[in-house]
Amino acid sequence: MATTDGPLTRHPLLRQHIEGGMALSSVANWNQNEADWRLFFELGFGMGYSDQNGRLCATTMIIPLGSRFAWISVVLVAEDMRRRGLASQLTEWATDELNRMGVVPYLDATPAGREVYLRLGFQDCWWLERLVAQTPAADFAATGNIATSQASRGAPVIRPIDDAIWPRVVEYDARIFGSDRSAILAPFRHRVPAAALYAIEAGQVVGFVLARDGRLTTQVGPLCADRAEIAFALLTHALSRVGYPVCIDLPVRHAPIRDWLCANGFAVGRPFARMALGRADTFDDRARLIASAGPEFG
Repeated sequence: MATTDGPLTRHPLLRQHIEGGMALSSVANWNQNEADWRLFFELGFGMGYSDQNGRLCATTMIIPLGSRFAWISVVLVAEDMRRRGLASQLTEWATDELNRMGVVPYLDATPAGREVYLRLGFQDCWWLERLVAQTPAADFAATGNIATSQASRGAPVIRPIDDAIWPRVVEYDARIFGSDRSAILAPFRHRVPAAALYAIEAGQVVGFVLARDGRLTTQVGPLCADRAEIAFALLTHALSRVGYPVCIDLPVRHAPIRDWLCANGFAVGRPFARMALGRADTFDDRARLIASAGPEFG
């Protein structure tokens, strides 16, 4: 039986803590699976608390994203260890580390978590909504065929991402996201390969989408596109190629896309605030950043 009163030990997170991290994700009803947790350790480093029985009770991970900013991920606390300041302490550890590195800390926060982060000096940049569909309510495959026929009349062509185009997709994403995140995108590309798609127009990459399997749902994203109609085409194709249920984390500024998704079987779920320490802006191209990679990855 777990203890709630004994001493806790703070320690670096190691791969041996993946099972404990997954248990915390499960209790919190988050979507991270083992592949996500393994990727955290490939990309970055973290800190946690364990009780005297060796049970992992709290976590946070840092994912460096270039020379300007980094991501704080999976700030998780066991239910019986909440309201002890563990989330605040781990977030302060992460911000101290990132301040020493000279980069801006970013994170996606639930409304409850946001209250903690505001007290630590984080500011709102913009909001996202998670949209979830349990089953495909529309014939996305048929709509996808329409999108392809439109391509023959001069609209962008949607194609599977292959090795030849991949460097151009990564370069395109870096211009929009504000940093090279190829270390995240490369494994995502192979998680649901049928949904790894790009749009090309006049010889230029004008959009792409990836997806990954999760513990609870398939996550579609990131999605970047030069124009809304390209985003619609990429989503139409991707949603015909993934397993359900599906979730998409969409900035609230993209209301027409949200409305289209809701008309096709999606429901609005939990919101997130994208936050930064000491600033209320992000480095990304807001118009072309259509869907995020999830709160774990930015």
